[in-house]
Amino acid sequence: MRKWVLPALVILYVNQLYAQQPGPLTVDKIMRDPKWIGTSPDRVFWGTDNQTVYFNWNPEKSLDDSLYYAGIKSTAPRKTAAAERAVIKARSNGVYNADQTLLTYSYKGDIYLLEIKTGKEIRITNTVAVESNPAFSFGGKQLVYEQGHNLYGWEKATGLTSQLTRFQAGSQPAADKADKASGNAADASLKADQLALLAVVRDKKTKSDAASAFDKAYAPKELRTLYTQDKKVQNLQISPDGRFISYLLFKEASGVHYTIVPEFVTASGFTTDISSRDKVGSPQGAFEAFVYDREKDTVLPIKTTDLPGIKDLPDYVKDYTKKDSAVVRSVIVNGPFWSDRGTHAIVDIRSQDNKDRWIALLDATNGTLKTISRQRDEAWIAGPGIGWSFGGANLGWIDENTCWYQSEATGYSHLYTAAVNTGASKQLTSGNYEVQEVQLSQDKKYFYLTTNEVHPGEKQFYRIPVNGGKAERITTLTGAHEVSISPDNKWIAYRYSSSTKPWELYLQPNTPGGKAVQVTDKSQSAEFQAYPWRDPQVITFTARDNQPVYARLYTPDPAKKNGAAVIFVHGAGYLQNAHKWWSSYFREYMFHNLLTDKGYTVLDIDYRGSAGYGRNWRTGIYRYMGGKDLDDEVDGAKYLAEKLQVDPQRIGIYGGSYGGFMTLMGMFTKPGVFAAGAALRSVTDWAHYNHGYTSNILNEPQTDSIAYHRSSPIYFAEGLKGKLLMCHGMVDTNVHFQDIVRLSQRLIELGKDNWELAVYPVEDHGFTTPSSWTDEYKRILQLFENNLLK
Repeated sequence: MRKWVLPALVILYVNQLYAQQPGPLTVDKIMRDPKWIGTSPDRVFWGTDNQTVYFNWNPEKSLDDSLYYAGIKSTAPRKTAAAERAVIKARSNGVYNADQTLLTYSYKGDIYLLEIKTGKEIRITNTVAVESNPAFSFGGKQLVYEQGHNLYGWEKATGLTSQLTRFQAGSQPAADKADKASGNAADASLKADQLALLAVVRDKKTKSDAASAFDKAYAPKELRTLYTQDKKVQNLQISPDGRFISYLLFKEASGVHYTIVPEFVTASGFTTDISSRDKVGSPQGAFEAFVYDREKDTVLPIKTTDLPGIKDLPDYVKDYTKKDSAVVRSVIVNGPFWSDRGTHAIVDIRSQDNKDRWIALLDATNGTLKTISRQRDEAWIAGPGIGWSFGGANLGWIDENTCWYQSEATGYSHLYTAAVNTGASKQLTSGNYEVQEVQLSQDKKYFYLTTNEVHPGEKQFYRIPVNGGKAERITTLTGAHEVSISPDNKWIAYRYSSSTKPWELYLQPNTPGGKAVQVTDKSQSAEFQAYPWRDPQVITFTARDNQPVYARLYTPDPAKKNGAAVIFVHGAGYLQNAHKWWSSYFREYMFHNLLTDKGYTVLDIDYRGSAGYGRNWRTGIYRYMGGKDLDDEVDGAKYLAEKLQVDPQRIGIYGGSYGGFMTLMGMFTKPGVFAAGAALRSVTDWAHYNHGYTSNILNEPQTDSIAYHRSSPIYFAEGLKGKLLMCHGMVDTNVHFQDIVRLSQRLIELGKDNWELAVYPVEDHGFTTPSSWTDEYKRILQLFENNLLK
């Protein structure tokens, strides 16, 4: 057979023609390598020169991103040299001194100091041990870092390195605890008589005491040993003046069982076991907080037992006849956060039952606390700028006596200041919107804020004086801005996107009305741009309790409308998807365009529990997941039928993770509302999910069984109507494959035959293989085509 070879120009023409006229959107096209969309910049940060911004980018469609940079004077993106990338990224995580003339950072397990003006770099350590977490202390004269769970200080003027702590596992030996003065009262009396009667004894003692005093004066100072027993040292910090060292001791819980996840498809041909997480309600580790006063050589616990409300029981215990007696609740102490000169320190304390947050002034000399703000939530403490992790709370200092923090006291996360010497607080922002990010300016004259004040589905950047007043808006484009501020606060770099346009990078002076310059333009390939992607309407409909529910709406051309609809349920629970920026659910966004091409109406709802709408919306699922959140989906179906002429008998529902859970609850507990549902990587029984997420919302299975029973689909499987598709990765270490196996057995025992399960042997919770994505979404499309178009 003769082989035909197309000339290169013909191939080029065909490719261009295809790019201009890509043909109908298909699942195969949507689910292939996402690089076909284009490439967006990510992980944006500034260089120490205040002129250069760095970002990860992949315009060449390589296997992985590379580090690029652009300058204020020359905004054209350029790739960094491969040899420079690691140290550039290490410096981005560094710490400046007070006047930003020096930067210290950890690189490959050693500590470095960079002089900003000259660019001179000093290597502080060169060891096989790992040094990390450098910071400036002793009035900026020493650089303190951590090695092997101990702190060391390096003095720039002398080059001297000193060990500041000596932690040791185990208990203090009995000999060290004994009183240095040995003997009893009779012995002491005999000794006094000897000294009074015999001159030679007195002379010897005088010489001995003098020699001991001389040796003590000139001997190296002995470093106190801090015994940790069977606990681990965490969160080591030093005060700005070098006097106080704070730390946590963590004791791991005993008797914890961890789920084993089998991995069947391996290179060896043998099944291997992955040790995954524990389950909600498992025993939790305990924390103790201490302050070591180096000046007085004393160690004191931070006293949390007298915090206001520390013994308060949660309201839900009233649902049970057996009530626990009031006890001092376990807490975790985060911080201290010191004022610049070390005059004051505040700590951020969370109760381990998730109900309380205390911001308190710490007296490091005696370990006592003075409460500045107590935030109590009978559901759980959270919200923008409030979520907790070591060093992750959004709070700090304006001056030596004024701290700032965020609180949901009004129902929305807002910015507050407090005078720690008087306890007086002041609210700087207010309204039915969220302050989502806060940063204090370098000169401490302004706060820079990201809020959704304009619209719940937008993120705009503002500045506001530290004493309060009118906020000035700095960004203007409709959509979302993810802002990184230069170290001198004169410039901002931000990722911006809209509903139909993926993220691009911009540079702008950090002032209201500043002119923005677009740096990147590769987020959309020619093929991607050739398709007329829909800009979904962000609408509201009214829920049964008269609350406005935000949603994205995709409507087909009238000539193609088939009378059927699909409702998408986003995952994570606390996540926002009815917004005006590029969705992290980009595959689903494209799939919704495909469905709309076929004549379906698609509704993507920010149900109760979603992010972006304040405290009451966030906690609307407390003690009942599948309650108000599912009601919002059902009310969405009603809206489709009543307002958009959708056939109420032909509505489908689908989603993954939390969205998969909601799909199951809809199919099991709302008969007749959804004709078909696709539940992907679904939680089927909340008692089998993790502790951190689940205990916030449902408490613990052993203390609040009511919440778990009514929230878990496995208990309602007998109510299944319509056609159900379930899909799950077999190496899912988040929502374990065991979840869907248990539900499948339940459906078998109930004699149900209107369901099917598709398994994906190589996939974790988030799929990574295009063939798996394609198979899953082909099945979802087939489910809707077969059951909603009748």
